[in-house]
Amino acid sequence: MKQEVQWTSLMDAPLIRTEIPGKKSTELLAIQDKLETSSRSYTTFFRLAIDRGIGSTLVDVDGNVFIDWFGGVAVMNLGHGNPIVINAIKEQLDKITHLTEIPTEARINYLKRLNEVLPAGMRDRSRVMFTVTGGDACEAAVSLARHMTGKRTIIAFAGSYHGIAGGIVNATSNTHYREYAGFYNSNFFHVPYPYQYRFPWPVDKEDISKSVVGYIENIMRDHYSGVPPVAGILVEPIQGEGGYVVPPDDFLPMLRETADKFSIPLIIDEVQSGIGRTGRIWASEHYNVTPDIMCISKSIGGGIPISSIAYRSDYDNIPPAFHLGTYRGNPLGLAAGASILEYLKDSNILDRVRTKGEYLKRRMIEVQEGSRIIGEVRGKGYMIGMEIVKRGSKEPDGKAASAIRESMLKSGVLMHTCGHYSNVMRFMAPLTIEDQLLDKGLEVLSESVKKTEG
Repeated sequence: MKQEVQWTSLMDAPLIRTEIPGKKSTELLAIQDKLETSSRSYTTFFRLAIDRGIGSTLVDVDGNVFIDWFGGVAVMNLGHGNPIVINAIKEQLDKITHLTEIPTEARINYLKRLNEVLPAGMRDRSRVMFTVTGGDACEAAVSLARHMTGKRTIIAFAGSYHGIAGGIVNATSNTHYREYAGFYNSNFFHVPYPYQYRFPWPVDKEDISKSVVGYIENIMRDHYSGVPPVAGILVEPIQGEGGYVVPPDDFLPMLRETADKFSIPLIIDEVQSGIGRTGRIWASEHYNVTPDIMCISKSIGGGIPISSIAYRSDYDNIPPAFHLGTYRGNPLGLAAGASILEYLKDSNILDRVRTKGEYLKRRMIEVQEGSRIIGEVRGKGYMIGMEIVKRGSKEPDGKAASAIRESMLKSGVLMHTCGHYSNVMRFMAPLTIEDQLLDKGLEVLSESVKKTEG
């Protein structure tokens, strides 16, 4: 019997009682500004202090109620305070909250649940390595690919985001993050992602994947390409920070063929696109592609930091302490993760995300049709992007996107941006968001676009 979706949000949202930020939020923000690093970014966009989260809603310390289309950057896929997740964490709290590598019921249960939902080609044919964050998972995946091949260079993509801590910052394409990095050894070569709206050279739409993959193969085949021997390909099945860019359907299958042809691992980063975000547990399932190594994090822990990689069993010839760390595999996160995976497997939530995702995209396209500052609406499931451009052109307009975000915040909806030029509005609400809050949020989005357009 299918589990029921947990509807828990505050249905009077949005409800704005004060200016944003209100008096109490302003006081807490002032203390934070005094005591915490100035390198924060999200408090630049969202000037408020949160008291509690309930389902797909947030209540600030001044009593304002917001619809959450932000989800802690696509982390709270089952919403804030989901009873299924909270109960799993509470039960684990009474047992043990930290242990390194030694098995617990929580650890074994997580491993079993994860194996059950891995892409078909990985099920019962994989091993799991625990990490701490999404970036840590990607770094472990790269280390494993280099270990397996004895080569160093990793092919990554323009618009990619794989973390900014340690060496993995070099895989993330935004060079801004590398300006502050303490590690300069890169060995990453970035090629264009098949971003159809902004592809960098002239090519017929139906040939974009062929063009990108042909370029990659030429790099690996030509000893005079200037690129050292390639150890693997690291790719997001749908780009996250790069702009919620959905590749053509033939792209991942072609990458899979190339990786097989050159006997290198295909690493698929499901940190943001996984755990049901696109209407499948893994976004790569839309393309029937099996990774050699898969990176898992963000919403798998229900707000508790855990991550891992799953990789082919025949890659498991690595030495002890290959990628070690004290906090890898926290029991609370593992308990939460097992409950989340079981729920995704045993409920009808993924069917709903696919259906409502198509509804959301249609509604956003309707907003686009009445606007001259929306260049494209794209996405799968609840991973939807709306690209904002200068009036009547394709020129990116990050300032307009920022204005839309600010207008939505003042009206009680949290929605964030992404993209090469910070000009893409991205939908990251919990998968459990109620229909009424979807429609209310769409109204606020539409009005904010009109207001910004002027």
